[in-house]
Order: sequence, then structure tokens, then C-alpha cells
Amino acid sequence: MSAEKPALDPRTVEPESRSGYPPPYAARVLPREVRRLGERLGLTRIGVNLTTLLPGKESSMRHWHTHEDEFVYVLEGEAVLRTDAGEQPLRAGMCAGFPAGSSDGHQLINRSARPVVYLVVSNRDAEDTGSYSDADVDLVYSPPHARRRFTRRDGTPW
Repeated sequence: MSAEKPALDPRTVEPESRSGYPPPYAARVLPREVRRLGERLGLTRIGVNLTTLLPGKESSMRHWHTHEDEFVYVLEGEAVLRTDAGEQPLRAGMCAGFPAGSSDGHQLINRSARPVVYLVVSNRDAEDTGSYSDADVDLVYSPPHARRRFTRRDGTPW
């Protein structure tokens, strides 16, 4: 029996393997599979993505959001969660939450030999900007003068 809206079999959603990050940052996250479940279901106020992170890859650069909460739930495998407090394992069945406005940047890294599968849920806010916590990452997402794109910290475009 096939699922019909409002139900959905996530396996029927075509995975995407792309990144908005400029080089060299895109290579740190790609390839990966992202299934945009929320969009497929017509959700406009929250994002729900089923992500598969391959061994040796990072979910993102370590970042935080000004206006968006973010929730991660690990379904399969084990990732390393990096925050200002350091590193800790996130295993299948574990979750983590990142409140909007908290400058404690977060990132998942797959240091295992198996893919990690996890759900990411966040609200969508047009005013959101993303800041990157690590000094070696010269990125700002969606600064006020450049909505919905990346710039360097000095404001120049990538």
C-alpha cells in the first residue's frame, strides 16, 4: 500500500546532494543525501530534512542561527557533535537541540565507517542569519546586505 498525503514514505523523496557553501567548504560536506520531507509535504513554517552523512563528512561548518531553532534526531549510526563545550557522541536514538540566538555553534561529524542517518527539524524565519564559530571558517550566511547568500566576514561576496 502506498502512502498518500498527509502521509509520506521518505524513501519516495528524491535525495539531493548539493551545498550552498562556497569552495573549499562544500567539499567538507559533499556528497551527502538530503531528503526534504517538509517541502514535499507542503510545510512552509518548518523544515524537516532526512539526511544521510557519509563517513568522513561534516553536516555543516560549526554554526548557530539568530532566529531559527534547530533539532537533530539520530536514526542510524553515530556522529560526533561539536559545540563550544567540546565533542560528544550522538548515537541512534539520541537527539540534540539548538535554540535560536545561542552563539554556541554546532556541527555533526561522521568519524565512523558507516553512514549516519538523522532528522533535522527547524523553523523557517526570513530574518535568520547564520554565524560560523570557528576562526578558520570565513563565512556569514545571509547578512542584512546580502539576503539568502554567503559572504566573507568582511562582507565581500564569495
